[in-house]
Amino acid sequence: MNNWTQRWDDRYSNEEFAYGEEPNNYLREQIQKLKPSAILFPAEGEGRNAIFAAKLGWNVSAFDISEEGKNKALKLAETNNVSIDYQVGELETLDFKEEQFDVIALIYAHFPAEIKSGIHKQLDKLLRKDGIIIFEAFSKKHLEYLAINDKVGGPKDIESLFSIEEIKSDFSNYEIIELEEKEIKLNEGLFHNGTGSVIRFIGKKK
Repeated sequence: MNNWTQRWDDRYSNEEFAYGEEPNNYLREQIQKLKPSAILFPAEGEGRNAIFAAKLGWNVSAFDISEEGKNKALKLAETNNVSIDYQVGELETLDFKEEQFDVIALIYAHFPAEIKSGIHKQLDKLLRKDGIIIFEAFSKKHLEYLAINDKVGGPKDIESLFSIEEIKSDFSNYEIIELEEKEIKLNEGLFHNGTGSVIRFIGKKK
């Protein structure tokens, strides 16, 4: 996992924000339908989504494996006069409690293929009954888009990408409010630019 951590530290160590300072569009749209409460952002990187939620009055927690990501996120929080609880490390080592959150927002949270389903199961325990998952990440079909335009970003191995079936399996105890594979245009900072294929999911924990 050390190479993985190094990769993200390198990406986040530049002055410019890798994925911009604005929140993801799907997150922006979905979070504003909900009443602010306790929200968790896994793999939150430089904090653009967490800071947006905090500005709306949410009680925000986030985590990532990158110390550099955390540093950028806390600077962004300071610039926007908000505070967030941001922890660094792998999920099982962190200080979160069962049923601590009302919402978990997985926005391009591409964990290594061998642990991604396990992480989803761990995250489920942190969400209260009737809690909401907001999810957007690249679909397996995205490799076709990557082949045409490398600048759209995302993992280059199919195992790290998502399918509708995987989401149904990982979140089998959820009422599906929305689940679709969709072609979208991305314009997020330096590393998400162009047309890609994503899975979008809103689920309510039963």
